[in-house]
Amino acid sequence: MNGADAAVIVVGAGPAGLSLALALGRAGIETVVLEMEPALTYDLRAGSYHPPTIEMLHELGIGETMMAAGIVVPQWQVRDRIEGVIAEFDLGLLADETPFPFRLHLEQHRLTPMLLEAIERDTTSVRVLFSHRVERVEINPGEVVVHAAGPDGPLALNASFVVGCDGARSVVRKALGVDFEGFTWPERFLVASTTYDFGPHGFAGAGYVSDPEHWCAVFNVPDDGPPGLWRVAYPTDPETPEAVDIAADEVHRRLAIIFENTDMDAASWELKYRSTYRVHQRVASRFFAGRGVIAGDAAHLNNPMGGLGLNGSVHDAVNLAAKLVAVLDGRSGNGAGDWEAALDLYDRQRRPINIKAVQAMSIRNKKMIEEKDPAVRRRNNAELRATVADRDRAKAFLMNTSMLNSVREAAAIV
Repeated sequence: MNGADAAVIVVGAGPAGLSLALALGRAGIETVVLEMEPALTYDLRAGSYHPPTIEMLHELGIGETMMAAGIVVPQWQVRDRIEGVIAEFDLGLLADETPFPFRLHLEQHRLTPMLLEAIERDTTSVRVLFSHRVERVEINPGEVVVHAAGPDGPLALNASFVVGCDGARSVVRKALGVDFEGFTWPERFLVASTTYDFGPHGFAGAGYVSDPEHWCAVFNVPDDGPPGLWRVAYPTDPETPEAVDIAADEVHRRLAIIFENTDMDAASWELKYRSTYRVHQRVASRFFAGRGVIAGDAAHLNNPMGGLGLNGSVHDAVNLAAKLVAVLDGRSGNGAGDWEAALDLYDRQRRPINIKAVQAMSIRNKKMIEEKDPAVRRRNNAELRATVADRDRAKAFLMNTSMLNSVREAAAIV
């Protein structure tokens, strides 16, 4: 490596950064991961994996571990708060398209330790440095230099490439001078997790409850044991103090309204976790500039309706890893511009697909479940019923919502 500290420096030890590092490490690429926190972060938001993502994580060597710890969800529902179930989609229709015709629920904070353990177990070329805050990134014609503050003082590392997997406020993206185009949704989202079991009441492990005001997403995620946790995400007024929204009495009041047309008594539920967060809908104007690249939340953010963001981040990582490995081990050819062509292909494969399959779909999902016009709501419900009743239409619908189509479309771009 001509004296370089690494071939690739990855900034951020979230799902994207660790997936990328694991893929690079399994290929023997010298990689350094810099994470500003002292340990892996505890994130309660993302946790639903679609079939192509499960395939990728199996290929990275953690699939069996994930399957043992996660919850297999073969069906998901769209409900109306008043009418109940509108449509239940069976991912078994995809059995001839993927070895994993289901969603797997496993929260992000359970995934990242698995990735880190695999890095430590299966690679010898990856170093993960915690408590290292990246302060400055230099993108030069022949190398990158990353300046960080660590426990032992300032540190400067040089490498062939730097990849920013450092989230919405990405230092790497800012160093590349790349715009983060899009908007922030006006409402604040609240996530409440309860040990109460929704399953006996007819709820699938994943679902969306539509309503002009009291809409939500419902997911069953692992806990210390069965039946896991049931997580409900719903909108709150950003003008209301957060302390008011997350108070147990207020959460119980909101849940009682959301589920008032079921036989569940939300006022009695144990609330194990509750938190709020803002939701953004943004895509970077480019996914690379020179020898600097971005992936995951540093490159794109979206609302959680559809469980698409975390999956797209893993897709970025796997796609990019293959290209960096090809460049760094010489399989892409010997021309000086080969790395630029490889990163340009990454940009062309991942950015438009994110706009089409993640941004558009998540926006459409959110608008559908919060639709206020009664006539439009009736049309939406009728369309969903007609789709689920027709096997071919249901499968085509699931090919899109499962992200199988988006991964295949990206791979077809050359």
